[in-house]
Amino acid sequence: MLYEVVIPAAGQGKRMKAGKNKLFIELSGIPIIIYTLRVFEADPHCQGIILVINPAEEAYFTELMDAYGMRKVKKLVAGGAERQQSVFNGLKHANEEFVLVHDGARPFIDQSLIHSLTEAASLHAGAIVAVPVKDTIKRVKERSVVETVERSSLWAVQTPQAFRVPILYKAHKQAEVDEFLGTDDASLLERMGEQVVIIEGDYDNIKITTQEDLYFAEAILHKQAKRKMEKEKE
Repeated sequence: MLYEVVIPAAGQGKRMKAGKNKLFIELSGIPIIIYTLRVFEADPHCQGIILVINPAEEAYFTELMDAYGMRKVKKLVAGGAERQQSVFNGLKHANEEFVLVHDGARPFIDQSLIHSLTEAASLHAGAIVAVPVKDTIKRVKERSVVETVERSSLWAVQTPQAFRVPILYKAHKQAEVDEFLGTDDASLLERMGEQVVIIEGDYDNIKITTQEDLYFAEAILHKQAKRKMEKEKE
């Protein structure tokens, strides 16, 4: 299933406390955003990448694209005040029937999972990647436990999220009219009564948000390198 992908990359990542766009932080000498882009660059199903950025960083993004040979980035689009607005700005430049929305700070998405996601999106209004919640979840009010939430029905949502372009555009437009700010793109479809299905993802598909996440990311890179070496020996 052919698709394009919108990648919001304009946030400054205040929780990272890096003093710069967290996507420029290097893992084993390579910026986080490059790991993310490489997944889609290598996927023959991906027909183009729409990167939503802070215009003040356009020159550096362009430099990175050239340095690492990112040929599928077809458009650098200015971001909005909120992530939702940034995605909508990028969505306006999509030309394929299907579009993915993926966090720039999730560099470990698997290509086969992307293909499962787009296949599911062809049968439903939208499809999202998620993993079952492992921890006990409690609802709390003013530091006091109100209830323990039944866990078996809870999933932690990741990206990518996949949609038909007209459906996602309609959902974003309606949210804009209603001045509604959702927690993710799928929530915009849900409020319209559209069916969104889940594809089970991978716990390694982390979003790098804090300094602690950098340690996990390096560990995942080490694990991936080890697996690659083992396959080459077979």
